[in-house]
Amino acid sequence: MTFLHPHLLYLLLAIPALVLWYILHRRHAQAALLTPSLSFIKGLPSGWRVRLRHLPFALRMLALAMLIIALARPQSSRSWSENDVEGIDVMLTMDISTSMLAMDFEPNRIEAAKQVAADFVANRPNDNIGLVAFAGESFTVCPLTTDHGALVNRLVQITPGMIEDQTAIGLGLVTAVNRLRDSQAESKVIILLTDGVNNAGDISPQLATELAASLGITVHAIGMGTDQGQAPYPISSAFGGTVVRPMPVDLDEVVLRQIAESTGGTYFRATDMSSLEKIYNQIDQMEKTKLRTRNYQMVGEEYLIFAIIALLALALDFILRNTYLRTNP
Repeated sequence: MTFLHPHLLYLLLAIPALVLWYILHRRHAQAALLTPSLSFIKGLPSGWRVRLRHLPFALRMLALAMLIIALARPQSSRSWSENDVEGIDVMLTMDISTSMLAMDFEPNRIEAAKQVAADFVANRPNDNIGLVAFAGESFTVCPLTTDHGALVNRLVQITPGMIEDQTAIGLGLVTAVNRLRDSQAESKVIILLTDGVNNAGDISPQLATELAASLGITVHAIGMGTDQGQAPYPISSAFGGTVVRPMPVDLDEVVLRQIAESTGGTYFRATDMSSLEKIYNQIDQMEKTKLRTRNYQMVGEEYLIFAIIALLALALDFILRNTYLRTNP
């Protein structure tokens, strides 16, 4: 409980002074009867009027105390806050061409990309996130959703070879852009991950980039592959087994950097698992979910109960002094 005028509570210090004055005044104001002996009244029970003779004064002090507290305006308050979370719409756009089977990541590029992407999704519970996969063509694996469990279940199922091979970066990008076209979110982001060069599809990366920029979509591009020039790649042998052969790393960083810069995004190069994790962590920090907090406070006046007690005390004092405890002048 708080008080609107707490300085008025200092008036309560007058009550002990009034009690002291009452005691001294009663001692000097009482009449005396001189008798040779009081033995004849010893043992006589005292009546209720005698026992209650100080009650009117006590009631007046109670009324004064309650009145002072009421004038100080006691108030109760209740506070609460409401959080309004505004998520970001994010489309993960992942290359699933067969080159993603290269083993310069553990265990290979595609599995590393899926693992890090799943961790990214888990860290952003308030965002709408979807998934597009592309190789020689593209398709929506999962539309924008907050059901991240369903998203991750579909993410782990994508694999190279499930659609026509080659690398259609422009087609994959425009598919993601179309998924964000009708988004009402203030921040719309595409995370484009590839390890190759655009060599398929009817839409160029430049055209897809212009479309993304016109819709206010930010594209962060990730080029995946070792910087050693060649990466180990599994090849089926003629004898039914698998052999690992070096494969050139063919990554069009110029185009990926242009895509990112033209849309206000950033280009990243992931050369191993550690750098890929750091890149997703950087993007996670760059694309913040907005949290708005509204604080409320409700104040209630509590003086009425103290005023009622004061009035009841004064009324009881008046009744007692004019009836049962009435004294003759």
